[in-house]
Amino acid sequence: MIGKKKTKPENEEITIENQEQNDIKPENIPEEEQKLQAEKEEAKTEKNTKAGKKQESKEEELQRQLDEQNDKFLRLYSEFDNYRKRTLKERIELSKNASEDIVLSLLPVVDDFERAIRSFSDSEEMKPMKEGVILIYNKLVNILVSKGLEAIVSIGEDFNTDYHEAVTQIPAPSEEMKNKIVDEIQKGYQLNGKVIRFAKVVIGC
Repeated sequence: MIGKKKTKPENEEITIENQEQNDIKPENIPEEEQKLQAEKEEAKTEKNTKAGKKQESKEEELQRQLDEQNDKFLRLYSEFDNYRKRTLKERIELSKNASEDIVLSLLPVVDDFERAIRSFSDSEEMKPMKEGVILIYNKLVNILVSKGLEAIVSIGEDFNTDYHEAVTQIPAPSEEMKNKIVDEIQKGYQLNGKVIRFAKVVIGC
């Protein structure tokens, strides 16, 4: 009699599979392998941390470079603006005082006109000639005034070394005129606020 073939239990394969799964549980992994796996995880975490720090460090470096460039730009702009203002001021002053040499050369002519006018007598015969000289004198002075010429006021004023040059001292005609200018030898002038000729004066003492 042929015997019955013994059949393999159905749950045998499942048991083997379960055994394999049980074998890969952490407690079944050898200690060295667990240590190696932990080191790999740690190395991976450290690598990610370094990558993050490197990225952050790169951003900080770029920000620092940007701040430096902005600072250089602001400094350069400020220097250029100061240069522009300074050159503009110098140009204005140059245009104002460009005629200084010509005006200075004409001042003796103005002095001669004033002396000529004072020398004329008040006679009727000299009156037309005097009026003609005064007319020419006024035209010349008006041209110079339009260029910025201004006479310095002296007589009766306090002596000021910024505008006056003392030639001599004389007894003051009154108490009020002591240490004040009592006479003017030569008229002084300013050109656009700059003294181009000091007034030569006599001071009362």
